Amino acid sequence: MRRFIADFHIHSRFSRATSPEMDLENVARWARYKGIQLMGTGDFTHPAYFSEIKTKLEPAEDGIYRLKEGERSTRFILTTEVCNIFDQGRRRNRRIHTLIFAPDVETVEKINKALSRYGDLSQDGRPTFTFPVKELVKMVLDCSERCLLVPAHAWTPWYSVFGANSGFDSLEECFEEEAKNVHSIETGLSSNPQMNWRLSALDRITLISNSDAHSPNRIGREANVFCCEMRYDEIVRVIKEKDPRGFLFTIEFFPEEGKYHYDGHRSCGVLLSPRETKAHNYLCPVCGRRLTVGVMHRVEELADRPEGFIPPGAIPAIHLVPLEEIIAEALGVGRGTKGVEREYFRLVEAGGSEFGVLLDLQPEELERIAPPRVYEGIMRVRKGELTIVPGHDGVYGKIQIFPEQPKEETPAEGAQMSLF
Repeated sequence: MRRFIADFHIHSRFSRATSPEMDLENVARWARYKGIQLMGTGDFTHPAYFSEIKTKLEPAEDGIYRLKEGERSTRFILTTEVCNIFDQGRRRNRRIHTLIFAPDVETVEKINKALSRYGDLSQDGRPTFTFPVKELVKMVLDCSERCLLVPAHAWTPWYSVFGANSGFDSLEECFEEEAKNVHSIETGLSSNPQMNWRLSALDRITLISNSDAHSPNRIGREANVFCCEMRYDEIVRVIKEKDPRGFLFTIEFFPEEGKYHYDGHRSCGVLLSPRETKAHNYLCPVCGRRLTVGVMHRVEELADRPEGFIPPGAIPAIHLVPLEEIIAEALGVGRGTKGVEREYFRLVEAGGSEFGVLLDLQPEELERIAPPRVYEGIMRVRKGELTIVPGHDGVYGKIQIFPEQPKEETPAEGAQMSLF
């Protein structure tokens, strides 16, 4: 069976703070540039977008779809993300985001009909409900037992199952009797599998990674690599069973680059490690207000294993830096510039795809098509030879591949980041 790369979690232009270019055609086109064979549709709960899904997509393999016209090589699987805000246990205002996978259009129609009783699905591509998230699990599985529900970006401070500000200390505390139906979590950009391996309670859980992209060029910044039949039920089986023969590895952001990796206070320019936060009694040393506790801190609180522990059956992970970032730093310019764009598409064409360039090409092949500085940057990333200032309180971390040269953010790059 042929290896394929999947990114299950994206958003359409019907979600807040999302590019107007996030439609099925652009997603399919950028998936080809990236080297991704299977994309989640995202946002199938939104009536207008679901109408587009039904109009523009047709069945390909079992439970897998493709465009009727245009870029037909990219496959789609029906996915969405929903938000539940509710009171449970000692804490009020729990905020949990959940990915939903559905096997076919008919099941999506049932899910949307059930959810529409609790809110207006047309308000946002990621709708919000006020009932407990365990009820979401029951409701969706009542529509079809073939559905899969996955807690999204499980560690971010807000809107996640383990979040410091709104989450729980365990899946069982959150989902109660429905925890048995939660087989996977999404690690999110600010954590990686290695951090999650420190919790023995997650040993039965399959860790998946997705981009949560809000604009087309962010597709695939995290992804999953499978070697199984590209059929809905087989993919769900591999995830549920944590099958290492079918699920080869995840492609990861360096988690320090995620915008909630460390603790801090953005408005005061304060960045702290978990140990430093405790020393300051969780208060900002500049303004005295409570710090935003990040993902690394939260993992430290719940971990029952040391850093570096690898549990039996762990699915491996590979860490990458997006090709545009490597080119931008190699050229000493901002990511959003025309020069970076031109070089990106030249390399993608020469190497077959972005992941082809970053993962698959042998050094001698890469050296033939890439400028020396870009070649050196890709090789440094492959070896993990990076300097990273961790992200905090909504601020992305800063990666330096060439620490001997300062990294400057241009207005174009800053404008692009505002889409997230």
